[in-house]
Amino acid sequence: MISLQEAKNYLRVDHPEDDKLISDLLMTAKKLCMDVGRMNEEQFESNEDTTRTAMLFTVSYLYENRNTADFHKLTLSLRSILFAQREGVI
Repeated sequence: MISLQEAKNYLRVDHPEDDKLISDLLMTAKKLCMDVGRMNEEQFESNEDTTRTAMLFTVSYLYENRNTADFHKLTLSLRSILFAQREGVI
């Protein structure tokens, strides 16, 4: 859904040293968004605008807070972003 280059552009990273880290964060973001949003693969892809926003938020949060990430805070933020998807409103 989100390419490595798109994530790097969003993060404003222009060097290749963090490519592996960002790729791993993209996978983590997808899994976390699916879990918090209570979505399967099909539901995840059907609401692309919201899930892309949630994934980019997650990747940026985890990238910027590599050593001090507050996963409770992150989960609450993702619940807010994914609320409609999570509750089956959309």
